[in-house]
Amino acid sequence: MFCRDNGDHLGRPSTHRQRQARLQERQVRAGLLRNKQQILRKHSLELTIYQDGNLVILNRSTKSIIWSTQANIKRNSTTAMLLSSGNLVLTDSSNTTEILWQSFDHPTDTFFPDAKLGWDKLTGLNRHIVSWKNSIDPATGGYRYELDHSGVNQLFVGPLSSSAPYWYSGPWNGKYFDLVPEMARDIIWRSKFVDMGHEKYYTYSLVQAKRITRHVIDVSGQVRVFVWSERSQDWQKVFAQPRSPCDVYSVCGPYTICNDNVALNCNCMKGFTITSPKDWELEDRTGGCSRKTLLDCISNKSTTHTTDNFYPVPCVGLPRNAAKVEVAKSLNECAQFCLNNCSCTAYSFSNGGCSIWHNELLNIRQLQCDGSTNSNGETLYLRLSAKDIQSLENNRKRIVIGVATGIGICALGLFALILLVMIWRNNRKSSGRILNDALGCNGIIAFRHTDLHRATKNFTEKLGRGSFGSVFKGLINDSVSIAVKRLDGAYQGEKQFRAEVSSIGAVQHINLVKLVGFCCEGSRRLLVYEYMPNLSLDVHLFQNNSTMLNRTARYQIALGVARGLAYLHESCRDCIIHCDIKPENILLDASFLPKIADFGMAKLLGRDHSRVLTTVRGTAGYLAPE
Repeated sequence: MFCRDNGDHLGRPSTHRQRQARLQERQVRAGLLRNKQQILRKHSLELTIYQDGNLVILNRSTKSIIWSTQANIKRNSTTAMLLSSGNLVLTDSSNTTEILWQSFDHPTDTFFPDAKLGWDKLTGLNRHIVSWKNSIDPATGGYRYELDHSGVNQLFVGPLSSSAPYWYSGPWNGKYFDLVPEMARDIIWRSKFVDMGHEKYYTYSLVQAKRITRHVIDVSGQVRVFVWSERSQDWQKVFAQPRSPCDVYSVCGPYTICNDNVALNCNCMKGFTITSPKDWELEDRTGGCSRKTLLDCISNKSTTHTTDNFYPVPCVGLPRNAAKVEVAKSLNECAQFCLNNCSCTAYSFSNGGCSIWHNELLNIRQLQCDGSTNSNGETLYLRLSAKDIQSLENNRKRIVIGVATGIGICALGLFALILLVMIWRNNRKSSGRILNDALGCNGIIAFRHTDLHRATKNFTEKLGRGSFGSVFKGLINDSVSIAVKRLDGAYQGEKQFRAEVSSIGAVQHINLVKLVGFCCEGSRRLLVYEYMPNLSLDVHLFQNNSTMLNRTARYQIALGVARGLAYLHESCRDCIIHCDIKPENILLDASFLPKIADFGMAKLLGRDHSRVLTTVRGTAGYLAPE
């Protein structure tokens, strides 16, 4: 696949186009997964131009078509090309300006510059973007971002399963959308709305052509715009709509409370527990929470003598779709009316009116109340089983007793109490940390040791031993091969180790082995890298039964290693001196592309290279065979 330059030739993409191409690769991969969820679980796949001229993915063993562009092509003289804009196009070989199919017509969660959001009135093609299922699964998620179909020239965001949007951009005024004044400044992008005979769409172009942006609908249901920062080598968020995460419909799922004022917006209501902790770790919280104990009216199938009761939840914004009960004129009458109906899950009584809710409770929002009053919100009375009510009351009593005891001994043990609170808080922070808090936006996964133990089959398939520890082959998700390095003599604290892994993970280059993840549990320190099927260079140079490398391959390997070292020494944010370059640390992928390994294991050096090294660097006792 080639990336087309601005000129007339096809060439290797620059750093700018590489990032744009990686964004498009993410788009194509996501699109394929949405067409057939299981296709990337196997490695026997082939991307090719089929006999009918379409771009297809084939099962190598059966030659059956897994995915196709399905374009209406009259002859099979076609070419697939990845443009510098990130658009993957299928064109006629004799006339590359004639586009037969393009990925911009089938976006997933990312809206590219010069792409279109809208529809073709002649073909009925509706271009819109849809969120991922979670932070690592590109399958279809729960939210969509598209052009309004009602006739108003505006964009909206809404649930995929519902026709009711929760955010509108406001009408187009000729320069920007009324409710998105950020568009008026033209600092990053210029907006354009087109409504002509056969097409109606919104598009945008970048003010600076070399600036890289990501315009996505997130798994949380927000539309976000990121700009790539060369200085920090990371994405910077510049725009998000709706501005408040809790404005997204059912963002936390049923029986939850959303709070805009805390980092983790979603929390289960009292008497409920997370339905799928794994999904929550991957930022998909739409599954919400489930009851700890079944209601008595359900288990005993009776509302006449039910033991269910209500637990007050103060200072909240009430759920939608309330049913008004005119006959209930007091708080007790409202409670009894709800109690007599087993499907009634909560009620509220305010301003002389009774409101009840049936089945799942959605979109409950935590509000900030003034002191002990409920001036900024309402009180929701949540239906719970008698067991859960008793448990909550016991917890409340224990808290009261604990506070009273603390006050009584405050004069004697204030210092000890403060020390215990500090220890408790530190332990709570450590135990409550989730995967994505580990290393921010670097995309590095924090693995559990049990997962790596299972992936490597108890560390049985040893690939080799380096200067920093042994390396084992593993398999995750039954399809992706990895190399797991078990570090020896790593005595850093957890915080220091995570910081160093974050620095290494930020260093990415085509000639450097990619760091996939890490494990930091107790004294265990492991690093997870992408697996190189052609092993290391020394295998091909010095083993008798190895594949002989021709002159061209050796020359390309030498150039690749030089490029990788040049990047480490001069181009990355924190310059890294390798100190241990040798054939064993030069790995080869399936195409014999060289990738340098074991970089960053030593301390990072500053750009002035002024650190004095007082010990011999490299592998002790190593003498290169060459």
